[in-house]
Amino acid sequence: MTAVRRAAALLLAALVVLAGAAQAQAAGYRYWSFWERSGGHWSYATEGPSTARPDDGAVQGFRFAVSADSQDATRPRGTADFATICAGTPAEAGTKRVALVIDFGTPADAPSGETPPERRTACARVSPDATTAEALAAAAKPLRYDTNALLCAIAGYPHKGCGEQVSGQEQPAKAAKKAEPDGGPSLGLPIGAGVVALLAGAALWRSRRRRGNARP
Repeated sequence: MTAVRRAAALLLAALVVLAGAAQAQAAGYRYWSFWERSGGHWSYATEGPSTARPDDGAVQGFRFAVSADSQDATRPRGTADFATICAGTPAEAGTKRVALVIDFGTPADAPSGETPPERRTACARVSPDATTAEALAAAAKPLRYDTNALLCAIAGYPHKGCGEQVSGQEQPAKAAKKAEPDGGPSLGLPIGAGVVALLAGAALWRSRRRRGNARP
């Protein structure tokens, strides 16, 4: 096999790897993600709203969007300050207050034929041992769950569907994410492109070297 053919084979192999990576990233899901506010930043919740039991003064967020996983998930937008959200709900003995940020997402994330409501905030007053799901039910009914207890709709949105897979063609375009303390962009494709460049350069160098050695 000549140096040129070897270079072509290496490039083809690299492109196959990249194509596989792109295909893996293409699959996304349309769902409500659950977030916790701490230190001025959103963090993807480590447990579901039906088991999380926030303390009095906690800020919890929900965002409806298309995303592949927790690293790709989109955070709730806007300010999320407990003092502001719960300013009109004074403390009361025997209860706790949970500030909720509910972001219904953008039209690009919405299921076909549906329009997302405006982002809203609410202050839920619930019992001291209440879960986030109970706080959400107190402030944003109706909620809808599937048979596996997956949260499908908040305040009736969306009207149908629940965590359905969305093809790459249907997914909204996302701007490149900036690195943040609580998350960062995927490096898969940039690294893959670098591999292709390195392979191409190495193949070209070997080809020129062989031709140079072959000359009298």
